[in-house]
Amino acid sequence: MGKDVIIACDFASAEATFAFLDKFVDEKPFVKIGMELYYAEGPSIVREIKARGHKIFLDLKLHDIPNTVKKAMKVLSNLDVDMTNLHAAGTKAMMEAAIEGLTKEDGTRPLLIAVTQLTSTSEERMRDELLISAPIDQTVMHYAKNAADAGLDGVVCSPLEAGKVHDTCGKSFVTVTPGVRFADGDVGDQVRVMTPAQAKEIGSDYIVVGRPITAADDPVAAYRRCVAEFVG
Repeated sequence: MGKDVIIACDFASAEATFAFLDKFVDEKPFVKIGMELYYAEGPSIVREIKARGHKIFLDLKLHDIPNTVKKAMKVLSNLDVDMTNLHAAGTKAMMEAAIEGLTKEDGTRPLLIAVTQLTSTSEERMRDELLISAPIDQTVMHYAKNAADAGLDGVVCSPLEAGKVHDTCGKSFVTVTPGVRFADGDVGDQVRVMTPAQAKEIGSDYIVVGRPITAADDPVAAYRRCVAEFVG
């Protein structure tokens, strides 16, 4: 499995998305389609981007009873995306049902990865609002292990967690990491971030990069720089 840079196409419309993708003449970047774009445009946006030759990470984070997730994944399997996801908090039974629904009759399926804890969920919120008393890093690794036990291919995690996830779940367990910025991308005090080169060093398999590419003056150059630093 090779490393890759996934561009987060967090646009509100197909028009804005294709205006961005049209800038790429020589490359076909791996792109992430999230809730905003999918809910605005529906399955057709996935089919159109796929027809252009892009790999797609469909980021819809399913979380429901096992049977509902199984049926939803069966529908999504017809879109021929390359990666999709769900919430690990839905339990092993839900994750196993998701794989069953996602797998086609010929045995093929996209990569299926789990979200352990959202980056907006602090340890304090877990304790006070969700009544989860275990430390957040322990919870993340436990959820990752549940995902591996259920047969999933990997997790979404912070770059800082990628190495520990591999230690817990094995080197072949995929880590997909957002929260990557260029070292010179922001001015002034900055919350600790990780560069593409650092993410590579720590063991991330895929990095998801949004505004450092999509809002760049030259998105193609920014993408190429990201690939050069992360993939080499």
